Amino acid sequence: MTHLNVGHLRCEYLENPLGIDVLKPRLSWRLFSDRRGARQTAYRIIAAPSADDVTAERNLIWDSGRVESDQSIHVVYAGERLRSRQRVFWRVQVWDETGSLAVGPIAWWEMGLLRRTDWSASWIGATLVGGRWTTIPAPLLRRSFTLDAPIVQARLYIAASGLYECTINGQRVGEDVFTPGWTDYDQRVQYQVYDVTGLVRTGENAIGVILGDGWYCGHVAWSGRQQYGDRPKLLAQLVVTLANGRTQTIVSNRSWRYAFGPILESDILHGESYDARLEIPGWDTPDFDDSSWQPVELFTAPDIALVAMRGPTVRRHEELRPIKPPTAFHTHQTTRWVFDLGQNMVGRVRLRVRGPAGTTVTIRHAEMLNPDGTIYTANLRSARATDHYTLRGDSEGEVWEPRFTFHGFRYVELSGYPGVPDMEAVTGIVIHSATPPTGEFSCSDPLINQLQHNIVWGQKGNFLDVPTDCPQRDERLGWTGDAQVFIRTAAFNMHVAPFFTKWIRDLEDAQSPEGAYPPVAPLAGIGGLTDGGPAWADAGIICPWTIYLCYGDTRLLEEHYPSMQRFVEYLERSSRDFIRCYEEYPGFRGFGDWLALDGSGRTDGGTAKDLIGTAFFAHSARLLSRIAAIIGRSRDATRYRRLFERVRQAFITRFVTGAGRVAGETQTGYVLALHFDLLPTELRPAAADALARDILARGVHLSTGFVGTPYLPHVLTSVGRLDLAYTLLLQQTWPSWLYPVTQGATTIWERWDGWTHDRGFQDPGMNSFNHYAYGAIGEWLYATVAGIDVDPECPGYRHLVLRPRPGGGLTSARAALDTMYGRAVSDWHIDGDHFVWTIVVPPNTTATAYVPAVEGTIVQESGRPAEESEGVTPVRRDEETAVYRVVSGKYTFVAKKVG
Repeated sequence: MTHLNVGHLRCEYLENPLGIDVLKPRLSWRLFSDRRGARQTAYRIIAAPSADDVTAERNLIWDSGRVESDQSIHVVYAGERLRSRQRVFWRVQVWDETGSLAVGPIAWWEMGLLRRTDWSASWIGATLVGGRWTTIPAPLLRRSFTLDAPIVQARLYIAASGLYECTINGQRVGEDVFTPGWTDYDQRVQYQVYDVTGLVRTGENAIGVILGDGWYCGHVAWSGRQQYGDRPKLLAQLVVTLANGRTQTIVSNRSWRYAFGPILESDILHGESYDARLEIPGWDTPDFDDSSWQPVELFTAPDIALVAMRGPTVRRHEELRPIKPPTAFHTHQTTRWVFDLGQNMVGRVRLRVRGPAGTTVTIRHAEMLNPDGTIYTANLRSARATDHYTLRGDSEGEVWEPRFTFHGFRYVELSGYPGVPDMEAVTGIVIHSATPPTGEFSCSDPLINQLQHNIVWGQKGNFLDVPTDCPQRDERLGWTGDAQVFIRTAAFNMHVAPFFTKWIRDLEDAQSPEGAYPPVAPLAGIGGLTDGGPAWADAGIICPWTIYLCYGDTRLLEEHYPSMQRFVEYLERSSRDFIRCYEEYPGFRGFGDWLALDGSGRTDGGTAKDLIGTAFFAHSARLLSRIAAIIGRSRDATRYRRLFERVRQAFITRFVTGAGRVAGETQTGYVLALHFDLLPTELRPAAADALARDILARGVHLSTGFVGTPYLPHVLTSVGRLDLAYTLLLQQTWPSWLYPVTQGATTIWERWDGWTHDRGFQDPGMNSFNHYAYGAIGEWLYATVAGIDVDPECPGYRHLVLRPRPGGGLTSARAALDTMYGRAVSDWHIDGDHFVWTIVVPPNTTATAYVPAVEGTIVQESGRPAEESEGVTPVRRDEETAVYRVVSGKYTFVAKKVG
């Protein structure tokens, strides 16, 4: 493919998005060509009301004209003002460096309801209310309606306080689950838009909705039910365009009726109970007689924002089958059957069963087994994680899957099962936010490959509408500290820009009036703690910055800049002489270096909280200075840079000796001082040596917790101790990344010693086996082992830094990353004394390639001297590396010794 093609058209990161409320949406596309140096020199975008209009270039609502620019991501729509429900078709034309023209396919986006006055629906629900600790059955809501003309199109705009599942004429609407998602329902609720043209028909119709408690009024963390409201509620508006030109709108209002059906309990945390004998056949079809149903209750519209969905919805993904027949445990009362799905996962179980009516099967979930083979549930704390299914007695057998709950588990226990279950009785349904995979990493060490597998599955399990800490126990909160340490790894593994766009808005919603960011977002379930403290609250700056780096998203920085300013100014006000969380500070001093095994014997570790606080104060101030410069706030940039310098000096004065020792002499203390550039240049070597000595003194083990661990390998690499970074990576005794792998882990553990041979299980009060924080090592695997990294001066991988750093005895490594511009690849292997490295640089990008080439080696590319190869420009050569600048294309470098 030497010619140029255009494709992968996206609007606000999404393919043909239905129902957005961004008034000036951004458009992106990719170029496809195998030709070296393929790049865009100009583009033209046209937009029109129909695909035919785009093809004919008539009735245009926007024609950008030919724009001399290489920009192919985040081009802002600048056409006519957009209206509610308007569909816009668009196409891009691209000229390349040869002057050739390539024309992309036609894509579209459709607007949602942009004004509150566009909504004529009312909030409705059942009259029955549960309590703080008691639930009610899930209500079924329905109404019939008639369409008296052929249908052109139909759109359903739907939201809920709680969760909903909607059907039209008995057919499910969409494939999403846990809609409308978790937000701070006191401030905003999301709505979804569905094209239901194929579900409605001329004549009689019916719409049905089942409501679940969800996060709105179900159990959240350990704080009971009804964190936001007392019962689930529905808001629905069906807009049908008829062939006669009329528009008919069916809305949620007093005409709807409700009843309770087979879902007796639908708690998102504790589980779901379903009695199939109470099913109401045909309840959501037009012919059903609902005269015995009750009228719904009408509710006053809350004074909150009603917004279109920005992030991805949650969906079902893989299905997992047991890896062996179940094990039976017999007691005098019952037999319990334990299944092993072979993978710690998040979702629920699809049950297959046949038996007498009234038989109840109980389904329990666990991540681990006790020594006797029974399921280990002590670490679930108060979470029941239990589902119940009561059979209707169908002789053909019954299949059931819960709707409004999820669990974290590898093992499934059935009790009350009629007969002997086979391996078909249980299927694990994996559920997570629809964040498509973008990254791949593998190497010559199978344990590291399993570590990468565990990182990915930890991300799947904890990216369920919000980035949670863990999926199994009575917590499942959007912990800010966990999110910020992992976000860079997350952006390698999956396309997470829309996911974090939504969650960063949740975080701003949770910001205190004083400017503090809380420890969790949405803010619920943890009492009145509004300041997350060092490393947790700083997510409010670190996360937007990281999305900018990985996706080139300047608008995200602009939208949240006032919020970030309030946070840094809060830090400035609440610090004393620029020391954050000083010893006498009256507020919350933070979680410390959470779960560090540094000998302190404390869960918050032995690194001083004012040291951690001041380090992150400096880091946030410097990031905000860079952000201000990027969005054109030059005076602010200067101010925050000066603030960084003041905080840095305060850090040196308070925590650093003249010999380069950092107060407390913990690994995390040294890591933060080095990584955040808080030391005088002349003291960095001494601090690096002290860090290395401590690691060696512990038998080549880390002692860092949540705060220090993510930065540790990067620091060791930057100070010339790549060898030590690899030794830590390959360490198989705890604490280490590979110890859980050697114990059969399939996800990342919360604790380094969640289970050990000599001690067994750690404290069940806090011992998750699916907790992605320590999976932040994934960033180092991609960027250092394989060698794909971003250039902060050219965000979004517009210019790549390709720099593999072989070591640790590895003989090969490969990473691939689907960037905003296309797929980048770094694939190296060692063949005798040859280092062979294949790279792919996407069209419309460039890269700096660092070929490992010590003195006495020559570097070739595609069989000729690298400096003579097409698209390759030498930059420099030092004792260890030959550096080249390359244009887009595929290259194979070989570094081999002379003689």
